[in-house]
Amino acid sequence: MSFLERKWWKEAIGYQIYLRSFYDSNGDGIGDINGIIEKLDYLKDLGVDLLWICPFYKSPMDDNGYDVSDFYDISPDYGTMDDAKRLISEAKKRGIRIIADLVMNQTSDEHEWFMESRKSVDNPYRDYYIWQKGKIVDGKEVEPTNWASFFGGSCWQKDEITGEYYMKIFSKKMPDLNWANPNVRKSMFDMAKFWLDLGIDGFRVDAVAHIARSKTFEDSTMESNDKYKPDWRKFSNLPELHDYLKEFNQAVLKDYDVMTVGEVGGGALPMEAIDYAGLNRDELNMVFNFDHNWCNNVWNLRDPNEKVVTNLPHLKDMFEKWQTNLYGKAWNPIYWLNHDQPRVMSQYGNVEKRVLSGSMLATALYFMWGTPFIYQGEEIGMTNYPFKTIEDFNDVSVKNSYHLVCVEGNEDKDRYIGFTAHRSRDNARTPVQWKNAPYGGFSNVVPWFHVNPNYPTINVEDEMKDPNSLWHYYKKVLNLRKHSSYKDTFVYGTYKQVLRDDEEIYGYVRKNKDTILVITNFFDITKTVSVDGFSVEEVLLSNYESEDVNLESLTLRPYESLVLKVKTQ
Repeated sequence: MSFLERKWWKEAIGYQIYLRSFYDSNGDGIGDINGIIEKLDYLKDLGVDLLWICPFYKSPMDDNGYDVSDFYDISPDYGTMDDAKRLISEAKKRGIRIIADLVMNQTSDEHEWFMESRKSVDNPYRDYYIWQKGKIVDGKEVEPTNWASFFGGSCWQKDEITGEYYMKIFSKKMPDLNWANPNVRKSMFDMAKFWLDLGIDGFRVDAVAHIARSKTFEDSTMESNDKYKPDWRKFSNLPELHDYLKEFNQAVLKDYDVMTVGEVGGGALPMEAIDYAGLNRDELNMVFNFDHNWCNNVWNLRDPNEKVVTNLPHLKDMFEKWQTNLYGKAWNPIYWLNHDQPRVMSQYGNVEKRVLSGSMLATALYFMWGTPFIYQGEEIGMTNYPFKTIEDFNDVSVKNSYHLVCVEGNEDKDRYIGFTAHRSRDNARTPVQWKNAPYGGFSNVVPWFHVNPNYPTINVEDEMKDPNSLWHYYKKVLNLRKHSSYKDTFVYGTYKQVLRDDEEIYGYVRKNKDTILVITNFFDITKTVSVDGFSVEEVLLSNYESEDVNLESLTLRPYESLVLKVKTQ
C-alpha cells in the first residue's frame, strides 16, 4: 500500500466515546448504547464520521469494562446485543463508522477461561494465562519477579487455590492472557471475526504493546528505590508480539475493509511505531502514543496549588518527532487526550479563556497530518474535576496507589490528593455536560460518577446556541479539514515546522497542491514574530476578528490562531 493511497480511515474524523459517561437514555445513571444512538445526529452535525467506543462487553466493571468477562455479550449496564446491532445500523445510515475497543491483553478474573484456569495446574485452560511459582528469598516466599504493575505494587497476584501466581500488569482482577498459546490466539481471532461480521469497521486495540512477555521471568536490574521495578520493557514492545499481530492480520483483518489503531503508550519510538504500522508490515494501520500528553509540569509540581504550565518546546519536539519520522512510512492518529489522560483544557489551555485557548488548541492539532480523534466533551472545553478526597475518585489505579503510598506509606494524604487531581484518568471520565440542567443533562438521576460543577456555564446546548462558541469553532475546523478544497493538503500533505526555536509560538506548513501555514500562540501574551519566505493569499480560519496579516511582522494576540493559504516568495 502506498502512503498516499486513499483510504477511508485516513480521511475520517474520529470521536472517542467513553460509553459510561456519554449519555444515559434509560434513567439509571449510566451511559448506554441507546444514548449514543440518540446523539448520532449531534455527532454528524459536528462533523464526525468515525466513532471509537470504549468496551461495551459484559464485565464486573473493576476497570470500567476493560476487564471483560464475556466478549460475546453486552454489559447489562449498556444495553443488549439488539441495541448494539441497531447502533451499527443507525450509524451507517448517517455515514458514520464504528470501531470497538478490542481488549487483547487481559480478561476479567470472572471470565470462564480464568475460572477454569485457576482450578488446577493441569486444567486445559491453565495455559490461557501466565502462571508462575513463587520463589524463596531469605526463607520466605515472594513473587516470581520484582516487576511492577502499571496500577501499583507487583504485577503478580497469588492465587490460593493452587498456590501459584498469575501475571496482571493492571488490576488484580485483570489477569493477563498468554498470547504464546496458539489456542488463546485462535480464541481471540474468532472473537474479532464475530464483531466484524456484525458490522463494525475495525478496532482500537487496547494495550497491544504488552501482549508479549519476557520469556525468562528474571528480576529486573533497573536502578530504582521501588520494591517493584517499573521496568516496562519486560512486557512492552517485545519482538514476539509482531508475530502475533501478523498472524491476526492474516487470519482476520485482511478479509475486511476495516481500520485498526493500537495503543502503544508512552516511551515508544517512531521506529517501533513503524514496526506496528509500517506500510508493508501487515499488522496495524496506526498506533497511539502518549508522548505529547504530558508536556507540562504536572509531574514536577512542588505544591498542588502551583500553576500548570505548558512546556511548548517539549511539545513541539514531540510533534516533530512523530510528524516527521512517520510521514511516508506509517500512518498517524492525532489526538489531544483519551480516557486515560486529564482534560486538555486543564493541561494546555486556560479555563478562564476557554473559547480562545480551546480554539487555539484545536487549530494547533487538527491541521497536522494523521487521522483526528476528538475525545467526548473536548469540543466544548470540558475541564478537570475539582477532586478533594480519595472518595471522590473512581479509578482503581488511584485507589491502589493511594493505599500503597498513603495508607501503607508515609505520604501526606492531602498532598497526594492535590497532585493526583491534576493527573488522574478520572478527569476525562466525568459525564458529558449536555445542558444547564440537573446532572448536566447527562441523566435524570444521580449519575454513576460526579458531574463537573461548571456544567451551568460549559454545556453542549448553550454552545450550540452561541455562534461564537468553542463548539462552533470545532465545527469550522472539521469542515475545513474534511470538506474544503484543501482536504488533500490537510490529509496527505507534508509537514514542516516554522519558528522552530520559538518558546511561545507553534507553527507549521502543510504542503500538497496548496501550501497552508498554521500559526498558534500557546500563551496569554501578545507576541510579534516574523515568518520568512511566504506571503498570504487567504485567511482560511482565525479565532479572532479577521485583520490584515503581515507575515513579516505578525502580532499574535493571546491564544490567537491562524490558518492561512500562502505562497512561496
